[in-house]
Parts: sequence; structure tokens; C-alpha cells
Amino acid sequence: MTELVEHGKLFIGGELVDPLGRDTIEVISPHTEQVIGRVPHASRADVDRAVDAARRAFDEGPWPRTSLDERIAVVTRIKDAIAVRHEEIARSISAQNGSPYSWSVLAQALGAMMVWDAAITVARDFPYEERRAGVLGQILVRREPVGVVAAVIPWNVPQFTAAAKLGPALLAGCTVVLKPSPESPLDSYLLAEIAQEAGLPEGVLSIVPADREVSEYLVGHPGVDKVSFTGSVAAGRRVMEVAARNLTHVTLELGGKSAAVILPDADLEAAVAGIVPAAWMNNGQACVAQTRILAPRSRYDEIAEAFAAAAGALVVGDPLDPATQVGPLVARRQQQRSLDYIRIGQEEGAKILTGGGRPAGQERGWYVEPTLFGGVDNGCGSLARRSSGRSSACCRTGTRARRPGSPTTPTTG
Repeated sequence: MTELVEHGKLFIGGELVDPLGRDTIEVISPHTEQVIGRVPHASRADVDRAVDAARRAFDEGPWPRTSLDERIAVVTRIKDAIAVRHEEIARSISAQNGSPYSWSVLAQALGAMMVWDAAITVARDFPYEERRAGVLGQILVRREPVGVVAAVIPWNVPQFTAAAKLGPALLAGCTVVLKPSPESPLDSYLLAEIAQEAGLPEGVLSIVPADREVSEYLVGHPGVDKVSFTGSVAAGRRVMEVAARNLTHVTLELGGKSAAVILPDADLEAAVAGIVPAAWMNNGQACVAQTRILAPRSRYDEIAEAFAAAAGALVVGDPLDPATQVGPLVARRQQQRSLDYIRIGQEEGAKILTGGGRPAGQERGWYVEPTLFGGVDNGCGSLARRSSGRSSACCRTGTRARRPGSPTTPTTG
């Protein structure tokens, strides 16, 4: 995607409408640092419209009152359309957030399609009603749609997380206001087209790209019955705090920290082949990335050398080039943050085995070399916590190779 993609309208209540605000979001390519897209920035008034449309559609419209089979038919059309348009979706996401195109095809687009499919499979056999034995006799447990859902998704895997929220909500009979990240709003317009063509009734889905302030307004809206949020721990705390004012139901997915453990009798070639792609998936911008490796002391040097060689051989470059394995980070702030963490890791005594800076030949774009730390200590992160309240480079930006009792780390950037 090299041409400028511009959208002048917002998808509210199932239709493209003029925004009530004047602000716009500029989407900047992390590869070229040039503007590649422009969309309206939803205002609070736009959020009010979206929530009102969802409220009417839930309280008065047909969607919650249709049969499960009818809802499955519509959602299946969404899933099938994503499969047909997966290359277009993958290109859009790679251009926005720097995901390597080959990874976007599998995880950003086809992965989203599989999440939609999984939700359909669960819905078919889900126990919406069950009889249970109670103290005073039989009890009927009935599960009903919760109402209007505010679904807030991150920039790193926008379609995948959208599917994880929209699939179950729509199949249950809920209506949804989807809030994409300002870094990656362009693919949401493809989703809007798909939803519209699939036959979602009026008001069932709205999509409102916006920043943190408007997001907070959405999750605190009195017309919202449920908030589903994926993002950082700090933002999750704030979401819970704001939603609690209305006693709104909240589900938070705040990421994780994933370690790989290599046992003394492990097949090293197989371990490298499995762990390296998992460590640098989506340029290391994934909560499930293997950011630590626990290695046995008896094979530590052998393992560290093998992982350093594999990390150093990763192809870094244009995310839209099918040969690229590691693209740029999503924003300049993320690039600087990673470089700062790498510096802190060195200050704390960790040794860089490969990488550590900007890739050669990448003067433009928000690139950081795939970086591997070794000799990481269990106290790693103390300096960063004292100085900024955050964990250090070897704890945040990379994969760490560790020997039990004395961690060492490959790190991803």
C-alpha cells in the first residue's frame, strides 16, 4: 500500500455517515515515515450516536430476537468474506503497523478468520439453557445477551482481537461499538464493508477510531452494558476504574510474559526453529512472544550461540516485501522505547549477543535490530524500575536465553 487511503465518514449504526467532529487521524507508515492514510477521529458526540444506535438495536431491533441459526448465517458470511479478502486485509495491516506481510496473511487475516470460525463452532453447541438441581428443586439457567458491548482493540493484531470480541458478542445477540486504535484504523473500514454486505441489521455494529480520551468516554458511557478491552496493564486499570462507576461488566486481556524452557536433552535445531519465529513474531510486538529462554547450564554456550546466529540471520526490511521476517516497530515512540531498554539492559550487565541498534541500511523507518541478550541476571529490571517504574530492556524488548539460576536472554526488538 503506497497510495494515500482516505475515508471521510464514520461507520455508525451500519452506515457510513459524516462525523460530528472535525479532527482526523493520520496513519503513518512505520517503514517510510510518510502519511499513508487519513480517517475521521470520532468525537464524543459520535460515540453518543454509536451507543444510541446500538442501544436501540438491542432494545427494539431484530438482532437479539433472531434465531441462533440466523445469527450464525450472518456471522458465517463475515468469516467467509474475510477469507476471500485476506490478502487485502493483510496488506492494509502490514502498511499500518509494520507486520511482515507473510505473518499478516497467516495471523492478522487468516488467523482472524479462524477466530470467527471458532466462535461459530462454539455457538452451535453452547448450552444457552440448562436445568440444574437446586436446594428446593430444579433450576433453569438461561444465558442471554448482555446488551451493548464496547469493544476496544489494540494496534498489534487488530482483526484478530476484533474477531475475538465481535464473534461471541454478535452470535450471542449483542450489539457492538468497536473502537480501533489510532495507529491502525484503515483495516476497520474493510471490516465495515464486510459486515454491511453480510447483512447485519441497522445499529448492530459501529466502528469509531479514536484516541485514549474518547476511548475512556466510550467505556464510561452509561448506555454500555459490557466492556471488552485488550491492551496494557495501566490502561486496563483505568478501564476498570471508569467502567466501575456504572457497574459495567468488564473483561480485560492485558498481555502476558512467555518463557521457553529448553531441557538438557532437547533437540537444539528443533528448539531454534520453533522459538525464534515465536520470539520475533509481529516484530516482537505480541503478548505471547517468547521473550525469555531458560537454558540448562550444561548446554548454555551452545544454545546461546545457536540462537544468536538464528536471530542475526532474520531478514529485516519492508513489511510489504514477502521475504521480510522482521519489519519496523509501529511508532517512533516504540522504537525509542526499545532502544532505551536495550541501553538499560547493558547498563545492568547483560551482554548483547546479536543486534542492539538500528539495522544497517535502514536510515528511515522505525526499525530496531533483532536483539539477543545473554548473561542476564535475575535482578534485571531493577534500574529501570527505580528510574521509570517499568521493567528493563531484557525484560521488555527481547527474548532472553537463561540458564536455570542465572538467566540469560535473547531479546526481541
